[in-house]
Amino acid sequence: MTTTSENFVSSPRDTAHDVRNPANGQVIGAVNWTDPADIPGIVAQLAKAQPSWERLGPEGRGQVLARFAQWLIDNTPRIEAQLIAETGKSKIDGGIEIPSILAIIAYYAPKAAEFLAPESRPASSIAMNTKKITVHQRPRKVVGVISPWNYPVALGYWDVVPALLAGCSVLLKPSERTPLSDELIAKGWAEIGGPPVFEVVHGAREVGEALVDTVDFIQFTGSTATGKKIMERAARRLTPVSLELGGKDPMLVLPDADVKRAAHAAVWGSMFNAGQTCVSVERVYVHDSIYEQFVDLVVDEVRGLEIGAGLDHSVGAMIDENQLEVVDRHVRQAVSAGARALTGGARIPGHGSFYAPTVLVDVDHSMECMREETFGPTLPIMRYSEESEVIALANDSEYGLSASVWSKDRKRAERVALQLDCGTVNINDVIMNLSCLTAPHGGWKGSGLGSRFGGADGLRKYCRTEAIVDTRVTLPSEPLWYSGPSWLAPVALKSLTKLSNKALRPFRR
Repeated sequence: MTTTSENFVSSPRDTAHDVRNPANGQVIGAVNWTDPADIPGIVAQLAKAQPSWERLGPEGRGQVLARFAQWLIDNTPRIEAQLIAETGKSKIDGGIEIPSILAIIAYYAPKAAEFLAPESRPASSIAMNTKKITVHQRPRKVVGVISPWNYPVALGYWDVVPALLAGCSVLLKPSERTPLSDELIAKGWAEIGGPPVFEVVHGAREVGEALVDTVDFIQFTGSTATGKKIMERAARRLTPVSLELGGKDPMLVLPDADVKRAAHAAVWGSMFNAGQTCVSVERVYVHDSIYEQFVDLVVDEVRGLEIGAGLDHSVGAMIDENQLEVVDRHVRQAVSAGARALTGGARIPGHGSFYAPTVLVDVDHSMECMREETFGPTLPIMRYSEESEVIALANDSEYGLSASVWSKDRKRAERVALQLDCGTVNINDVIMNLSCLTAPHGGWKGSGLGSRFGGADGLRKYCRTEAIVDTRVTLPSEPLWYSGPSWLAPVALKSLTKLSNKALRPFRR
């Protein structure tokens, strides 16, 4: 999931760096930042341990991850308390992170052997029938995971777990804003006797740069601006990257939608985690015929939302003043340009980084709230009249992470969905595509490169493919070798041309 604030914020290195609770501003702990000069040595040690981890095999690695899962279950209350303290989340928002990691371990551990098994490939033509082709998945030595602050635990381990199961060593750098939960979980890996193939380092830009400069694969979740910098830096060593970046997810409410369900979804999808979710609902387009009803339902529900950290169903704090200012700027700019705030519209006075849940109407695409990633508890709603119009509006964005389409006619919804420029479209739901582990989660345009999950691809992305081409029948010489008779090579090439031409005949009709 994505953040508009950066993981790569440059700051001086001290002995320890304080971590504050955004709900009240209090210092709740501190971590020592890693010296960037130490990163190459840490990566070297992880690379040294990786071959034995690979030889353990998918089943053996799965057993270790199963022990890790049990530790997570046993320590969930402690982890969640730490998580809520450093993010200002509500209890429910913080409570989804550990279960989501457990679901990933439960899905991938039993299937890793199947997903990583060598694959036999058929011959491409009769001429190649003498060759046996097998494709193997070989794990990369060290995977670097740079994770953001909005889901400090989930987003890091959504990538750490598949990389470990694939046979890689992993180096995790959490956001410097929320390092304490990951530090706690790293100790859990040691407590279960996990081998030295997983480490956590702390710091800001310099540590992230050192990680990019030394690992064999980068998985980054964060802003589009930082993702571009990482890709540029990784290109120096041709290090492959997978980037989940910004989003401005549209919600398209068609005239035959279940209005009540759509309204409930819009509120939850925009306010969950205080709107600090990569696939949150950031803009809504509602058909003229149901617009007023939809807006009334949304406003009634938003007005009843509870605000506060650590509560069951509530809208929690923004991560810091910088993120709060982004939200406030978008709202103020929209209102000054003619929009109306039917709820909220300002930060909540007092201590902590809380912003009142805000419903905006009379918005259009000239406003920042409809074009830039807000990443906060706002819900801009715009009316439309034609299906072609709403598709064009939804695609009028530099982002393309996900979207949702609402209609009782599923064929119509799917037809609209297939015209949207984004990686995933939910029909009559929001956000839940992230729980569908067989579906790839990745963005188009400025929303990223590559994807996470996607069934077998969720493990194979951390591997390099190695093809073994074995000769079934061996002869003293081959047609193109210098040692063969001079007439044989032209005959072999002519035969290959005839075979190819014959295969293409049906397509020339």
